[in-house]
Amino acid sequence: MKAKSTKIVVKEIRLGPQIDEHDFNFKLKHAIRFLQEGNKVKVDVLFRGRTIIYKDQGETQLLKFAEALLEYGKPEMLPKLEGKRMMMIIAPKK
Repeated sequence: MKAKSTKIVVKEIRLGPQIDEHDFNFKLKHAIRFLQEGNKVKVDVLFRGRTIIYKDQGETQLLKFAEALLEYGKPEMLPKLEGKRMMMIIAPKK
């Protein structure tokens, strides 16, 4: 039983609440590669200093990221704010 089980690896990608389009696409390509390898992807938006007032922009970035990855994986956990970090987990499709 133990020999047949696969090890789940969680890769982390960090975004900012006001990320540029090119940077967003660059991180998106990495997430696609991780999902194709069979790894889960944890996407974080880190709010530094006073950027915590842009919570809505951070959630928009995460939902946009999840929508772009729909053909490669499905969101396991919707965006959730914990302290200064908003996170979401995307699992690969079988």
